[in-house]
Amino acid sequence: MTVLLRLAKTLWIYFWAILSSLLLFVPICLAAFFSRTGNLAFNLSQLWAWIMLKVTCVRVMTRGRDKIRQGQSYIIIANHASVYDILALVTGLRTQYRWIIKKELLRVPLFGYALYASRNIFIDRADPARAITSIHKALDRLPAGVSVLFFAEGTRSPDGRIRPFKKGGFVMAVEKGLPILPVTINGSRGILPKKSVAFNPGTVEVVVGDPIATEGEDRDHLEALIERTRNVIIANYRSGEQALLTGH
Repeated sequence: MTVLLRLAKTLWIYFWAILSSLLLFVPICLAAFFSRTGNLAFNLSQLWAWIMLKVTCVRVMTRGRDKIRQGQSYIIIANHASVYDILALVTGLRTQYRWIIKKELLRVPLFGYALYASRNIFIDRADPARAITSIHKALDRLPAGVSVLFFAEGTRSPDGRIRPFKKGGFVMAVEKGLPILPVTINGSRGILPKKSVAFNPGTVEVVVGDPIATEGEDRDHLEALIERTRNVIIANYRSGEQALLTGH
């Protein structure tokens, strides 16, 4: 990619990200006021994601969406390689959920408030004990049928490999008795790799796996639960990327 083309793509994505944020900021604020659940604000965030996908010529294909039972809360576990994972999940799953987000994002103008208005869960990653307490409180306040999404690797994979999973989301699933919904994201890294803002048009595939029950499970079975979930996500990982996978 030439330097000029990379610059043009960077300016294009920044322009639309800023414009769409400005256009939706007031509606999201009003949605936060009139909808205490955050559901309406979340729906508006879907519009923001749809705009960003359209202007960058990125298509989202979803398989297995019928496995999501409406009205059921899940702990959604997904792999993570690109910012476009967020756009793909918001538009592709078509169900209400909230994010586990580092508190630093609250400082981002407009975007931070939009996340707050949507009732997402902010945590201090430097203080694990406090983070767990925050998640517990937030889960207790969730409206019926709303799920929580965890990127189980903790951060974006720099090379597309599926890294070992962290325990946080699984602990919450076991303690709250919520089923785990494993979700695999394919193709997003090729569209926008970590530490890049020069996007490439293409397709992101979202694959929903069979829900995994956690009733009767406890912390003694946590590692087995993590491995089972990770294996489902790996099994749905696109075959062309299979060589990039790492072991536990």
